[in-house]
Amino acid sequence: MSAILLLVLGLGGMAAGYFVYSRFIASKVYRLDPDFKTPAHEFEDGVDFVPTNRFVLWGHHFTSVAGAAPIVGPAIAVIWGWLPAFLWVVLGTIFFAGVHDAGAIWASIRNRAKSVGALTGEVVGGRARSVFMIVIFLVLLMVNAVFGVVIAKLLINTPGAVVPVWGAIAVALVIGQLIYRRVIGLGLVSVIGVACLYGLIFLGPQVPISLPETTAGLSANAVWILILFGYAAVASLLPVWMLLQPRDYINGLQLFVGLILLYAAVLIANPTVVAPMINTDLPMDTPSMIPLLFVTIACGAISGFHGLVASGTTSKQLDKETDVRFVGYFGAVGEGALALAAIIAATAGFASLADWQAVYSAFGQGSLTAFVDGGARILSAGTGLSSEVAATLLTVMAALFAGTTMDTGLRLQRYIFQEWGEIYNQQWMRKPFPATALAVISCLVLAFGAGGADGSGGLLIWPLFGTTNQLLAGLTLLVVTVMLVRRGRPTLFTLLPLIFLLVMTLLALLIQLKDFYLKENWFLLGLDLVVLVAAILVTLECTAALRRHKKLREEEVRS
Repeated sequence: MSAILLLVLGLGGMAAGYFVYSRFIASKVYRLDPDFKTPAHEFEDGVDFVPTNRFVLWGHHFTSVAGAAPIVGPAIAVIWGWLPAFLWVVLGTIFFAGVHDAGAIWASIRNRAKSVGALTGEVVGGRARSVFMIVIFLVLLMVNAVFGVVIAKLLINTPGAVVPVWGAIAVALVIGQLIYRRVIGLGLVSVIGVACLYGLIFLGPQVPISLPETTAGLSANAVWILILFGYAAVASLLPVWMLLQPRDYINGLQLFVGLILLYAAVLIANPTVVAPMINTDLPMDTPSMIPLLFVTIACGAISGFHGLVASGTTSKQLDKETDVRFVGYFGAVGEGALALAAIIAATAGFASLADWQAVYSAFGQGSLTAFVDGGARILSAGTGLSSEVAATLLTVMAALFAGTTMDTGLRLQRYIFQEWGEIYNQQWMRKPFPATALAVISCLVLAFGAGGADGSGGLLIWPLFGTTNQLLAGLTLLVVTVMLVRRGRPTLFTLLPLIFLLVMTLLALLIQLKDFYLKENWFLLGLDLVVLVAAILVTLECTAALRRHKKLREEEVRS
């Protein structure tokens, strides 16, 4: 089958979702008000609360939530066949992710830009908030620790990506000054920024940089991880307009240029999808597609991490409430388009079915390798780029998005410690520097405490990321649904996705629980039980809150 068909149907469906369905959700469900004073204006401080152009904010939101996950998840999930992954990405983007992301931003800005964890305390109750904050902390710990490993391995495996990955930071600092001080218009700034990024991508392979195998007894992987966390700590403390916003905005434009190149290459080269539509010849020990498909592909269909970004940083920068639709829902569409590209690269970027099966010889295979190698073949065939430049372009794309997610993730983790300081009246913890130090230390303890001198300990708890992340998405939708009930708004459009998500996630947690027990992996078994109990407790608390607010609303209507 031609990959062009997947491209047209996928992008066409997502476009229809944005132009039709999101308009309905914005006007009839969330009822966005252009005159509502957003927290960015109410609490403007020039550091975290900064009213921002919606295009720039979209770039921040989109690249912060994108990371490597919308590439890794779909590239692994195609082992069950391209059709299940394709349908979940497209339908998930339209009916799940867009509603979830926009809802999280809306709920936060209506509550002084509080994070979804702190918001739970006001909307549901103190007990639910305490449990929810533990789930949020675990998700952020996983994301930050693992993405540090992912970026380090990308930089080691592709030395030509080092210059563009780190050079992008310098470009972002300059772009931030140009935008903030309004030296030149946004359009010209965008062109200059993207041109610089792609100039660095072509320069990178000419000046590859590799660290020594060992430095002061540490491996190259460990050194890169320390450098990355040092950078992320500084980035999380800088004003958002100085680095976070411009870095994310330019990266967002760079991604779209990269996607356009990849999609254009698909239209020109017209590659054949060699992977089966439904794979009936699965490798041994491949888990059941249902429910595992819905937690293997998180980012790209729906992801709880999006709610953390939406309510943690995005809501503090929203200029107008009506920008929620563009920033939140269209941000989800952008990530869905990236996940679609990953599916095409991982199914049509192989010469034959035998080549594809050689890579997908076990569950968990494919991942970034399938995306980079498969996508590079398509790019080379369709655009004439050398395979080295094409591979570097895709590697830099993945590394830059993992980096921006890590930047935002560490800032969010700092917010969590600051919120704990506020909740438990620990004034020292509310300050940015101590909270940032706690965030970095917790990640490094996991990275080096569990992973030894190599620093890859974040991978130890990564098997739980999919279920914990999707659980977080379902619970975020629960909080949004409670807010809708309190306001007498339609709830069907958030209630159905959250029920589906919670059922699939709880089933996946139970399956993983059995698997960890059989493998005698007591550490992950214990964590799985913590997440499972947390899911049940928060679900019960939110269900009780739903009933309570529904009853109060009915009494108000009758009176």
